[in-house]
Amino acid sequence: MRIDKFLKVSRIIKRRTVAQEAAEAGKISVNGREVKPSYRLKAGDVVEIAFTAGVLKFRVLDLKETVKKEEASSLYEILP
Repeated sequence: MRIDKFLKVSRIIKRRTVAQEAAEAGKISVNGREVKPSYRLKAGDVVEIAFTAGVLKFRVLDLKETVKKEEASSLYEILP
């Protein structure tokens, strides 16, 4: 699954276009490497997103095309 779509489905970023813009601006890295919006995400990947308030680091646990709002947080685990 593309990283921009995963960020939308998991509700980490609300809109896919915002996720695409963040990736193009170099604010998203996977396993320590900066990625483009089309990067193919795999379970187990460690993602870092640089927000203005700080950095969010999480591990991808599962990839699903659609998920209910209550189950969205089951797709990833936040890392310290």
